Amino acid sequence: MAYQTVFKRYELKYLLTRDEKQRIIGAISPYMHPDKYGKTTVRNVYLDTDNYRLIRRSIEKPAYKEKLRIRSYSQATPDSTVFVELKKKYEKVVYKRRIPMREYDAMAWVTGDMPCPLDTQISREINYFIDFYGSLAPTVFLSYEREAYYAADGGDLRVTFDENILCRDSDVSLCSGVYGEPILEEGMVLMEVKCPGGIPFELARLLSAQGIYKTSFSKYGTAYAKMIFPEIYLPNPIKCKEKITNECYI
Repeated sequence: MAYQTVFKRYELKYLLTRDEKQRIIGAISPYMHPDKYGKTTVRNVYLDTDNYRLIRRSIEKPAYKEKLRIRSYSQATPDSTVFVELKKKYEKVVYKRRIPMREYDAMAWVTGDMPCPLDTQISREINYFIDFYGSLAPTVFLSYEREAYYAADGGDLRVTFDENILCRDSDVSLCSGVYGEPILEEGMVLMEVKCPGGIPFELARLLSAQGIYKTSFSKYGTAYAKMIFPEIYLPNPIKCKEKITNECYI
């Protein structure tokens, strides 16, 4: 099976109620189709140093930040195909590189127990990342139920809705079941608009009319704040109501 391995796009995030989610889905249905897999449960294992260097740097909101995770779309076994993903963000643009491999090989590689079984440009980039940060270990398991929509015209616009976002810092394995602490208030949904450039005018007008404005939100950052550094955790995320500016249309 062929997998997309390179991504370059903007990722705009919005916190919604479930009612707002349904109104948006109804409005975008003429030009967006649901993902053929329907609602999926996305599972992630985030890697970090022993002093959480990666996520501490990320929540400082620098111009450049990066993270490493392993992702699966079902409960894994050691022989399941998972994705090792290197995600970088520079000046609001997200760059993602990912490489598929067996779960056992992926975990052994990123934790330094064995070399990568593949030699590609992406594996070399990830090797550089691992060497630069030194010893990495599974830090947080993070899962969510995702509903995704794609542009009907074949374009690169994608809209996703994530609910029941759960995190934990023990039993951090893609082979384990889904459980943990919620990081959103009950009834809230995280919507992400992923696009190579500006979002369609119809979608921007819809969000503005509904009083829905983009916000800054990191799943891993929120999990870190809640479980590891609760002094900075905000238990009731507030929907950003700032006026839409031109940066939404870069």
